[in-house]
Amino acid sequence: MLRLFDLSLFINGFPIKEAKAELDTIILFSEEEHAQFIQNKKEEIVGFHLQNNAFYAALVGSENSKNWNDLPILNKQNLQKSLSERLSKGYSIKNVYLNKTSGSSGTPFVFAKDKYCHALTWSSNIIRFGWHGVDFNTSYQARFYGIPMDFIGNTKERFKDFLGNRLRFPVFNLSDAILEKFLEKFKTKKFDYLNGYTSSIVLFAKFLEKKNIVLKDVCPSLRVCIVTSEMLFESDKILLKKQFGIPIVNEYGASELDLIAFENPEGEWQVNAETLFVEILDDDNQPVPNGIEGRIVITSLYNKAHPFIRYDIGDIGILDEKSTLQKPILKQLTGRTNDVALLPSGKKSPGLTFYYVTKSIIEDDGNVKEFIIKQTKIDSFEIEYVSEIELNQDQIKKIEAATALYLEPNLKFNFIRKTLLERTNRGKLKQFKSYI
Repeated sequence: MLRLFDLSLFINGFPIKEAKAELDTIILFSEEEHAQFIQNKKEEIVGFHLQNNAFYAALVGSENSKNWNDLPILNKQNLQKSLSERLSKGYSIKNVYLNKTSGSSGTPFVFAKDKYCHALTWSSNIIRFGWHGVDFNTSYQARFYGIPMDFIGNTKERFKDFLGNRLRFPVFNLSDAILEKFLEKFKTKKFDYLNGYTSSIVLFAKFLEKKNIVLKDVCPSLRVCIVTSEMLFESDKILLKKQFGIPIVNEYGASELDLIAFENPEGEWQVNAETLFVEILDDDNQPVPNGIEGRIVITSLYNKAHPFIRYDIGDIGILDEKSTLQKPILKQLTGRTNDVALLPSGKKSPGLTFYYVTKSIIEDDGNVKEFIIKQTKIDSFEIEYVSEIELNQDQIKKIEAATALYLEPNLKFNFIRKTLLERTNRGKLKQFKSYI
């Protein structure tokens, strides 16, 4: 069979064969060899950017770059300047892979990867998806993502879908009529796996639950579902397993970096320790012990075109106590650092806790399909939701009681029923947003 996917990478100048060979070598390292490899790559990438990248050299300044923990933390605000100012010597927009972050953190920016680094990203994807029997050249993907609406952007994505052997299910409008059309496609096409935004895939599962349909029954070729980009709650994972009849795999990545963590066949969220170095840091930028929550800070060990060294991705998480340098395990992804509810008492609560407390009540009877929470004032919140019938006083009282118990009393809520929720231009659903 023609390996269209590999061929398309090769034609676009990504040395996929060499990248696969290097990754295969790294995976076979002993623990000692891996520790030495990480040390060498860290020194090499810092040395390269201090020498060849004026933006990074200025950021480090005269600080002691010999000590890793003294290196500055790079954040998204640092990167909001023109790309030409951030590229390394020898790289231009003509000879790199260019893309833009989704902006779900509130700070979108354009980034670059050199072609070898991007080939490694794809090699890493190939290995991890392969853990679950997915082959990008031959497996047929049902893709739940957004798509550009302009003609050129749309055509480009559709062509990439053709090369990637996937059929796209756009997620901007997920009404029952549209979901019914999605279901018809599953009845006629031999999909091998689903991949896409968690919220959209969960919504499809709720639609199937209402119709009492298991997806595997109508599409027997399905093998696995891989969700990405948004939080996967345990209750949703159970629902997906039940309504799809296949294993559910959780992916955590960032377009500017790589796959950060991917659920392995043992059900652990295995961190990428081949092309990335992942640290969990406290507020003073010092590493915390495994098992302790902190900010997720990541170094791209191979990207020479653009520095991502000790880059604060804006997420909070915990590495499992049993993690090793060669096989770190992400125990928990707690959410984004900027998704925090500030309450009248001075208490700070992660937005996702807030969302989760509400979710446990609001979705009990299957009436509410999805919802988002917006903090409009220190004591005031709007809950926008899509449902068959309006929430009743009893449900509203339950939500108020639960938030009083888990967060604090006397918070005010305004419930707004909508036909569709606002998604980002890529189709992601931001579950909690603070406007204060």
